[in-house]
Amino acid sequence: MQPTVWKKSTYSGDSSNCVEVAATPTPTTIHIRDSKTTHGPHLTVARTTWTTFLAYAAVSLSSPDR
Repeated sequence: MQPTVWKKSTYSGDSSNCVEVAATPTPTTIHIRDSKTTHGPHLTVARTTWTTFLAYAAVSLSSPDR
């Protein structure tokens, strides 16, 4: 079994105020955790759920009402 590789946005720099994301080796699930508590609990969602969330976030960020 390969170790989980966690990644965070390059926009966060050295800050620990962000989320980190990891995909399983066969990316059917996505894991999400708080970068401040790396040994704490994390969320696990289906890849399709994560993709839907990212699409929603992208539309929300580009909305003129924001």
